Amino acid sequence: MPHFPLTIDIEIDALLKARGDINKRFADNGVKISVNDMCIKAAALALKLVPEANASYTPDGIAQHHHADIAVAVAIPGGLITPIVWQAETKGLAQISHEMADLAERARNKKLKPEEFQGGTFSISNMGMLGIKNFASIINEPHGMIMSIGAGEKRPVVRNDALAIATVMSVTVTCDHRVVDGALGAAFLKAFRSFLEDPMAMLL
Repeated sequence: MPHFPLTIDIEIDALLKARGDINKRFADNGVKISVNDMCIKAAALALKLVPEANASYTPDGIAQHHHADIAVAVAIPGGLITPIVWQAETKGLAQISHEMADLAERARNKKLKPEEFQGGTFSISNMGMLGIKNFASIINEPHGMIMSIGAGEKRPVVRNDALAIATVMSVTVTCDHRVVDGALGAAFLKAFRSFLEDPMAMLL
């Protein structure tokens, strides 16, 4: 497969504040949203904004998908598995969080049904919790892209020609060039970043 990576840096201080506010506000309801949950939602919405990127290569041509079915890499003994949040663009953060917690637990206990990890339209692999800053993943065929999420860390940034400090996360998408070219991959990343840097937009 002809593939290539694209990397972008995203400031996530607004995202972290929104996550903290949501978890504090709804703690009594058992809600505990993770950064990964918010990335799943943002990726799904970005795929709907850039629908040409939500596609797969087939022998008969490019298949464009109607829904953003997000496969999320979960480490298990002996390797990993990618349970799927189906139609993630239609689900709220609390539902995504609940589904991912359930899928991850059953994945580690080898209790997933085949239809819960086979298929999907896009993949996410997050190694930020392991301290990995930047990496590129192998495409999960037949998906056209896979997103690799690194750790958020304090970094110097330039604002109005002055140095400042922000929490920055590096994100890389590996693209199947038969499906997603550089311009299309960049458009997807721009949309994804817009949701993470302005998380209120995910509520619209």
